[in-house]
Amino acid sequence: MTFRRSIIGFGIFLLIGGMWLTRAATGYPSVLDPSLSAPQAVLIDNVRLISMASDAPEVENQRAILVVEGEIKAVGDVGALTPPEGALIIDGTGKTLMPGLIDAHVHLWDEAELAAYLAHGVTGVRNMSGMPFHLPLAERIASGEMLGPDFQTTGPILNSPGPNEQLMHVLVTTAPEARAAVIEQYDAGYRDLKVYSNLTREAFEAILVESRRLGMTVSGHTPEGVREFGMPTEIPFSIPFEENLGQGFVTFEHVESVTWHGLRGRSGEDQMRELAARIAASGETVTTTLIAHDNLVRVAASNGAYLDRPGVETIAPVVRWFEEDSYEFWSAQDPASYEGPRGEFYLTATRLLHEAGVPLIAGTDAGVFTNIPGSSMTRELELLVRAGLSPHEALASATRISADALGFHKTGVVASGYRANLILLSDDPLNDISAVETPLAVMIGGYWLDEAGLAEMQSGARESSFVRSARRAIAMWLDL
Repeated sequence: MTFRRSIIGFGIFLLIGGMWLTRAATGYPSVLDPSLSAPQAVLIDNVRLISMASDAPEVENQRAILVVEGEIKAVGDVGALTPPEGALIIDGTGKTLMPGLIDAHVHLWDEAELAAYLAHGVTGVRNMSGMPFHLPLAERIASGEMLGPDFQTTGPILNSPGPNEQLMHVLVTTAPEARAAVIEQYDAGYRDLKVYSNLTREAFEAILVESRRLGMTVSGHTPEGVREFGMPTEIPFSIPFEENLGQGFVTFEHVESVTWHGLRGRSGEDQMRELAARIAASGETVTTTLIAHDNLVRVAASNGAYLDRPGVETIAPVVRWFEEDSYEFWSAQDPASYEGPRGEFYLTATRLLHEAGVPLIAGTDAGVFTNIPGSSMTRELELLVRAGLSPHEALASATRISADALGFHKTGVVASGYRANLILLSDDPLNDISAVETPLAVMIGGYWLDEAGLAEMQSGARESSFVRSARRAIAMWLDL
C-alpha cells in the first residue's frame, strides 16, 4: 500500500509539475486578459493638453477630449463636449494629457514585458529581433484578444559572420543565401527586415533587391562589410557609410552605430556636423537609443550596483542569465577612460543630427543588457533633453515623429479621428520630462487603466518566465 501511494503521489507530482511547466512555457500574465468592463465612452475634462499635432501650440489649457470606443471623437474647450449616457468622466484639473509613448527599438522575450510598457505609458513598441511567437502576438494584440501596446516586429536579424555576429542572428554571406533568407521571412509573415553591421556587400545588395521586389521595409545597423585588418581607423570600411544613404532604410539604429560607421570611430564635432548634413539630405530617420550606452557607463561607474536598481526584475530572466558575463565585465570597467567621454560625444552627435534636421525617434534597446522595459523610455527622453532637444521636441520623437516614421496608424497625436492611445500625468512634462515615467492613467484599445490598473500592470510585469523565454530562444536557435 505504501508503495502504491508513493507511485500515486509521484504521478500527481509529475502531473502538477507538467501543468506548471506548460503554463510557464505558454501562458502570460492574466493582467493582459482584456476585461469586459472597458467603458464605451470617456470624457476627460478641464485638462492641460499636449496634443503633439504639428500645427498646434505646445500646450493648450482647459481642454476637453471625448473618446468613444477607443477613438477620439472630439477635442474642445472645457465644458463644451457632451458625453453619451454612462460615459466615464475624468476630472483633468491640474493634470496633463498627451499621446502615449512609442519605443521604437525593443527586444521582447516575454509577454510580461508588455505590462511593463503599459505601466509606464508606452502604448507602442517596435521589436527589433523577430522570433516566431512575435507574429501571432501582434495579431492577438491587434484583434483585442490580448491587451498590450501597439506591436510591430522585424524578422530575425540578418548578418554575416564577423565580430558583431550573435547567437540569434541569421547568418548569410552570399547573394543566394541572402535572397533565400529574405523570402523565408516573407513567407513566415514578416514584412520588416533588420540588417546588421557585418553583412557582406554581396549579401547586403541582395537583401535590398529582394526586399524591394517583395515590398518589405529595411531598418537596422548600417552594414560595414567584411572587417579587414586596419579597419576602420587606418583604412575605410568595406562598405562606406555613404553607400547606405538613399537605399530606402526606414531607420538607422543607434546614434552610437551611426557615429562609429560614419566617422570611423572618431569624435570630431565638425566631422559629425558634416555627417549629419549628409544624412539629413538623404532623408533617413535615426533611432537614438542613447540609454543603451548610458547604462553601460552607469554600471561601470557604480561597480555594478546599478544592476540592482528597482525594475530590473522585469527584464526577462533568460536575458539576465545570458548577460551575466557582460554584467561582470562592465562592472569592472573604468568609464572615465573611454566610455564616459564617448557617451558625451553621442549627446553632441544627437544635437547635431537634430540641428541638421534629421528626424530622430526615441528607442531604448529595452529587453537586453540592463535596459528595463517601460521605464527606459523616460531615461531616453531625459538624455534627449540633455543632448539639447527641448522637452516638447523630445516628446515628439516618442510620439508623432515615431508614429509617422514607423507607420503606427492614427496614433501619436491627440486629435479627432485618432486612436485613443493616451497618458494622463500629474505633472507637466514640458517643465520636467521625467514626469512621464509614472502616469496617473493610460488609455489603450478603449481601456482606461487608472492608478490601480497600472499598479496591476506593474505587478504583472514581474511575471516573466525563464522557461517560457528560454524555450523560445532555444527553438529560434535550433531553427537557424
